[in-house]
Amino acid sequence: MAKEKDAFGKLEWRINVPNGNSEKLEPESRLGRRLRLKVMALILGPLTKICKFLEKAWKLGVSEPKKVIHCLKVGMALSLVSLFYFMRPLYEGVGGNAMWAVMTVVVVFEYTVGATLSKSVNRALGTFLAGSLGVGVHWVANRSGEKYEPVILGFSVFILASAATFSRFIPSVKARFDYGAMIFILTFSLVSVSGYRVDKLIEMAHQRLSTILIGTTICILISMLFCPIWAGNELHLLIIRNLEKLAESLDGSVLEYFMEDGKMVDSEEDNRKKSQGYKCVLNSKATEESMAIFARWEPAHGKFNFRHPWKQYLKIGALIRNCAYCIETLNGCINSEIQAPEYLKNHLSNDCVRLSSHCSNVLKELATIVMTMRKSTTIEISVGEMNFAVQELQNSLKSFPSHHTVLTEAGKGDEKSASAPPLVEVLPLATVALLLIENAARIDATVDAVDELAVLAEFNNAMSEK
Repeated sequence: MAKEKDAFGKLEWRINVPNGNSEKLEPESRLGRRLRLKVMALILGPLTKICKFLEKAWKLGVSEPKKVIHCLKVGMALSLVSLFYFMRPLYEGVGGNAMWAVMTVVVVFEYTVGATLSKSVNRALGTFLAGSLGVGVHWVANRSGEKYEPVILGFSVFILASAATFSRFIPSVKARFDYGAMIFILTFSLVSVSGYRVDKLIEMAHQRLSTILIGTTICILISMLFCPIWAGNELHLLIIRNLEKLAESLDGSVLEYFMEDGKMVDSEEDNRKKSQGYKCVLNSKATEESMAIFARWEPAHGKFNFRHPWKQYLKIGALIRNCAYCIETLNGCINSEIQAPEYLKNHLSNDCVRLSSHCSNVLKELATIVMTMRKSTTIEISVGEMNFAVQELQNSLKSFPSHHTVLTEAGKGDEKSASAPPLVEVLPLATVALLLIENAARIDATVDAVDELAVLAEFNNAMSEK
C-alpha cells in the first residue's frame, strides 16, 4: 500500500514491500522517458507503415487478381530467358549477348496481350531496320577511306536520327510505332558508332537481333498461352461498366435533388456514392484510347474477330462522356447554394424522376446489348418511353405556374394574394429540367452508336441461338 507524506513541503511516495519495510518510489526522469518513447517510435513507426503497405497490397491483389497473374507471368518469362545466361551451351550459342534477351523481356512484357505484341513487333522491326541500315552505312563508310569514314557515319546518324525523331510527332506513327521509332534511333546510333571500332560488326548485330527475337518470342507465347489478358476484352468491359455507372449516377443525382430535407432514407450514403460514378466515366478517355490501339494488334479471340470495329468503341465512349458532362452539371445544381423552393420542385419532381428512370433503363439495356453482343427487341420501346417522358416534361415546363398564392394578414382575417415567383428561384429548377432533356438527346445518340456497332460487329439477333 502506498503512503504519502509531506517532507520539506514536497510530496513523497513510499510503497510497502513484503518484509514489512517501506521504500521510496522514485519517479522516472523526464529525459529517460522521452528517450524511451523516441526509441519505440523509431522501431514501431516503420513497422506500422510496412504493415499498412502490406494490407493495401493484399486488398489490391484480392480486388484485382489479374494484376497478380500478370506479375507471375513476368516472373515466369524472366526465369525462362535467364536459362540462356545460366546454361553455358545456350550462353555460347548467342555469343555472350544473353543479357539482351533479359533486357528485352523487362521492357517488352506488358499487362495485356495487345500491348505486349505491339512492343515486341516494334522492338523487333526497329532493331532489324536500324541494324540493316547501320551495317549498310558502315559498309559505305568503310569503302570511302579512313578520312571520310567518320564524316559519313556522323552525317548518317544526324540525318536518320532527326528523321526518326520527327516521325514520332506524326499522330498515326506515334499511336502505333512510337516505341519502334525510339528503338530505331537507339539501335542505329549504337551500331554506327560502335562499328567504327568493332571489326565483327555483322556478327555482333546478328547475335543481338537473335537474343531480342528470343526475348520477344518468350513474352508473346507466355502472354497469349497462360491466362491471357486481352486489351479488346478489357475495352469491352470498360464500356459496359461506364454505361452502368452512368445509369446509377443519373438515378442517384435526380433522386438526391428532389428528395425533401426531412425524408432522408437509410441508403442515402450509398445513393450519393453511386451518383459520383460519372467521375470514373470522365477519367476513362486515355484508357479507352490506349486499349483500342492495343486491341488492333491482337489476333481473333473469344467473341471478337480479327477486324473487330474497335474504333466504334471509342465513338461510344465519347458519347457516354458527353452524357457524363450533363450529369456533372446536374450535380453542380444539387450542390448549389441557390435552390428552388419545395413547392416549385413538386411541380416537376414526378416528370423529372420519370424521365431519369427511363434514361437509366435505356443505358442499362445498352450495357446488356454490348455485354451479350446480341441485338435487343425492346430497346426501341425503351427509347420511345424515354422520348414520351421528354414530351411530358416539356409540357410541364410550358404549364409552369406563373404565380403562387401567399397567405397574408389583413385586419381580422387572412387574405390570399398572388405574386409571381422570383426568377432566382425558378432558374435552378428549369436548369435541372433542361439538363435532363439534353441528356436524353445525348443518350439517343448513344443508342444510334450502339446500333452501328451491332451492325459492324455482326451481333446476333435477339431470337437466334447458338
